[in-house]
Amino acid sequence: MAKGTDPKQSMVASNRRARHEYEILDTVEAGLVLTGSEVKSLREGHAVIRDGYAYFRDGEAWIENVTIPEYINGTWNNHAPKRKRKLLLHKLQIHKWSAKVAEQGLTVVPLSLYFSDGRAKLELGLARGKKDWDKRQTLRERQDRREAERAMKTRGRDW
Repeated sequence: MAKGTDPKQSMVASNRRARHEYEILDTVEAGLVLTGSEVKSLREGHAVIRDGYAYFRDGEAWIENVTIPEYINGTWNNHAPKRKRKLLLHKLQIHKWSAKVAEQGLTVVPLSLYFSDGRAKLELGLARGKKDWDKRQTLRERQDRREAERAMKTRGRDW
């Protein structure tokens, strides 16, 4: 079943800009280590993952610059909105991706943040930055595909 159609999943935030800025080579689903007020804020649908990035240190995966605003009904022990958070990945995935990041100069960007079976999940993408001409070429391909679909649609009506 596709991600968007699963009734047990609810989207909190997505990073549409990442697919424009980067060429996504591989994706993985990771859990997040969160506090209670962060989960409550996410359940209300508040999060910004646009500026986030992940990195690997000491055999662990971390994410930074993901903003989860303070819970409105929180008390004095509310969380910091832009703290770094630990990602829950298998050791093999961490070693594999950290090697690719170190060798090939790739980066790890968050693509979407959602709840799956009541647990917060973050879809990460192993990405290579696009140059300006790559972005133009992608836009051109998309326009050509749309024009071809329109032409096929109108041609089918004439028969």
